[in-house]
Order: sequence, then structure tokens, then C-alpha cells
Amino acid sequence: MAYIAHTQQPVDAQSLAQAELAQYMNQQAQAVAPTTDPLTSRDRRIIGEIIEVDPESIHTIWIEAGITVWVQFVDGRRLAFDRNWFAIKVQEVKATLPETPRERNERLSAELEAACTKFGLTHGQIDWLSFSTTLYLNRLCIGFIGYNRANQWYSRRNQLGGSRTVKSVDAAIASLGVRQALAA
Repeated sequence: MAYIAHTQQPVDAQSLAQAELAQYMNQQAQAVAPTTDPLTSRDRRIIGEIIEVDPESIHTIWIEAGITVWVQFVDGRRLAFDRNWFAIKVQEVKATLPETPRERNERLSAELEAACTKFGLTHGQIDWLSFSTTLYLNRLCIGFIGYNRANQWYSRRNQLGGSRTVKSVDAAIASLGVRQALAA
């Protein structure tokens, strides 16, 4: 069996200079475009809709001198836009873009938390796929609450009972017989 012996190559000044230059360029690249991704998938969808490109082709976006919005693509290309025009387009597209399941769950969770605080309730672990949970008053189960595909809140006293659908989380909790907590 043949063995290969590796020997240490001498380090010359040019190799050191190239390594130092590469390190400096990496530092500069981090300063200009950090590796942490500031864009969400929704941001990419909005930008992609505005400039009519695939959202996954967008690498990052930044504002230069307060007047120019730069969009950089994964392949290195860049496009510049007027900041005011771009801001108007973002608002137009946001108004027409449907809510993602995650955004829907975050919105519903915030509504539920606010209602639980208002009524002095707590809730169990949320089933994020069906957005449903158990409601408790002083550790006593008072019923179940959720949000259905018809975009309505529903509540029921027991797991197998009939559901009542209503337009708001407050009305769903009230239909369980719970009244708003009084201030002391």
C-alpha cells in the first residue's frame, strides 16, 4: 500500500497578504450585508410582487441616503427604486396579500390573550393546526374555544358538545357563561 507524506509548504508574503485581504473583504461584506436574514418570507413575497420576480431570488434590501431603496438578488444583481414610490407600492401590495397561516395564528393568539386577560381566564396549550384550546377559570375547565375555517370563533362547554359560532373571541367566551372580570 502506498503512503503519501505531506510536507509543510513555506508561507510567503504573498500568501499572507492574500489571506489578510480575504479576511478584510469578509469583514466589509458583513458590514454591508450581514448574514442574518432581516427579510421574512412575507417581505420577500411583497417585494417580489412589486418588482415582478420570484420571491426566493431576493437576497436583501436596504435604503441608501434615505432616498433610494436597493434590492439585491441572490445572483448579485441590484435594482434601485425611489423610497417614496416603493413605500406606496408596499402598502398597496400588503393590502391585497392574503394572510399566511403563521400570521393568522399570531393574530388569533394575540386576540385570545387579550380576551383571557379581560375575562380573568387562562388557556391550555393551543392546537396551532386547528387553532383551538381549553379555557380555565381558577384551574377549572370552563369550556373549549377555537377559530374555524369559516373565519368564525366558536365555543363549547365540553369536548363533544355542540359549538356556538360567533364573530369575536369576546362573544365566544361570553357564550360559555363567563362575564368580564370587575376591577377591584
